[in-house]
Amino acid sequence: WDGTGHPMRSLGSSGVWELFVPGVGEGALYKYDITRPDGSRTLRADPLARRTETPPNTSSIVYASHHEWGDGEWLAHRADTAVHRAPFSVYEVHLPSWRPGLTYRQLAAQLPAYVKELGFTHVELMPVAEHPFGGSWGYQVTGFYAPTARLGGPDDFKYLIDALHRAGIGVLMDWVPAHFPRDDWALAEFDGRALYEHQDPLRAAHPDWGTLEFDYGRREVRNFLVANAVYWCEEFHIDGLRVDAVASMLYLDYSREPGQWSPNEHGGRENLDAVAFLQEMNATVYRRCPGVVTVAEESTAWDGVTRATHHRGPSGFGGLGFGLKWNMGWMHDSLQYMSHEPVHRRYHHHEMTFSMVYAYSENYVLPISHDEVVHGKRSLVSKMPGDWWQQRANHRAYLGFMWAHPGKQLLFMGQEFAQGAEWSETHGPDWWLLDPAYGAQADHRGVRDLVRDLNAVYLRTPALWQRDTEPSGFRWTVGDAAEDNVFAFLRYDDEDTPVLAVSNFSPVVRHDYRLGVPDDIPAWHELLNTDLAKYGGSDIHNPDP
Repeated sequence: WDGTGHPMRSLGSSGVWELFVPGVGEGALYKYDITRPDGSRTLRADPLARRTETPPNTSSIVYASHHEWGDGEWLAHRADTAVHRAPFSVYEVHLPSWRPGLTYRQLAAQLPAYVKELGFTHVELMPVAEHPFGGSWGYQVTGFYAPTARLGGPDDFKYLIDALHRAGIGVLMDWVPAHFPRDDWALAEFDGRALYEHQDPLRAAHPDWGTLEFDYGRREVRNFLVANAVYWCEEFHIDGLRVDAVASMLYLDYSREPGQWSPNEHGGRENLDAVAFLQEMNATVYRRCPGVVTVAEESTAWDGVTRATHHRGPSGFGGLGFGLKWNMGWMHDSLQYMSHEPVHRRYHHHEMTFSMVYAYSENYVLPISHDEVVHGKRSLVSKMPGDWWQQRANHRAYLGFMWAHPGKQLLFMGQEFAQGAEWSETHGPDWWLLDPAYGAQADHRGVRDLVRDLNAVYLRTPALWQRDTEPSGFRWTVGDAAEDNVFAFLRYDDEDTPVLAVSNFSPVVRHDYRLGVPDDIPAWHELLNTDLAKYGGSDIHNPDP
């Protein structure tokens, strides 16, 4: 590389540099050759590059889009119903390992059909923006404006999104504005000084991941990130952004000991700059991109994550303005309950009921995500106690409870067919478990069929999603049967039509079990039973009246 042939010129105190290079065509490689304050030079990728070389190569590539979209009907109706009053069932996917070796265009031939068959309304893609280390799963981004070249070019990624939309499937994307890696060809000390990161080393270094945190107090950094959020929604027709690691952004003392952080101007631990950035990002995305939803992965009890930015809460802050928030508390408590042997679950009954104490404080998604099936945590079915038959029975019952519980659903790939092994980004789901030649249909294909039927019942039953955020749309009928390991509740739609959900988390069959249901309903019909033989169960069910 020789940067001396095309010197850029500074536009005064604006901080902007410009250059016109004639004859540069699509596909040309380029970098910035920057002279640091100490006189040394550094080669950098373009922070705004829309296309990059395939890692480990780091050049930026001149790009012009030639994709012609075919999803006009999808976009025209995307904003018809507010997301919290619509069905929202999400299949989380790590594209490089869903079917290892497939490109964006090859994925477009398989992923939409699979997701549509299972009945999910959306897919959530783990980070797609360019990243140097595949083992980070995309969460350490260097190319914020470029989809990873590992699977193809930007137009190929658009082709995949187009195919999903034409199949009636929304596309959410993990977005990582919390931090960035220290690679010396990317954003870190871009011109030899702290530009994107905070100038205070205590604020800049992320203690958990060895990365750098953005300086949200700089308007140039805020503009870079807010524009990036809008860019993915407008340029790639993304339907939603799931914002990663929000808690690490909100708290100055996140994972830091006393002496490792400095308080804000009011003496508190809240990162006021990050709060203002998230509010600006959400307000801008919702204003510019009708029908798009933002989702927060926020693991604390921060007040007003899904409250409007102009509504102040008890803390004095306006809401952060997200549309939905991952319910990490529900996930942790319910998985903890399920991990116990049934005979011990009576002592942990509250772990399944406590979520309803705060269920309406935010607009929630119930996430069984990639984070819960890696690093020794085991797959969902392997978390369950008992032998293989009992593990699958617990797995199915848990999914039924999850789909009936207030909140939207998210399930990571492989868990829809009870994969026994943890996920690995190197090989992905064990698809051979669905091969008819492998074993009994009831084992893995039965669980997959249950997920398909859960989604089908969910979609045609407004009581399960229409009033997710209204306390009047829920009523316990059995909430204190700790000795029985039984939970039962009613969900209501806008017409007050009830749906009764009953979960029995014991291995005991309970005949003639009394439930306090409305007496104005003449008869109840069984919509779905996770214990049917076709799902791998014992086929004990309720007869129709």
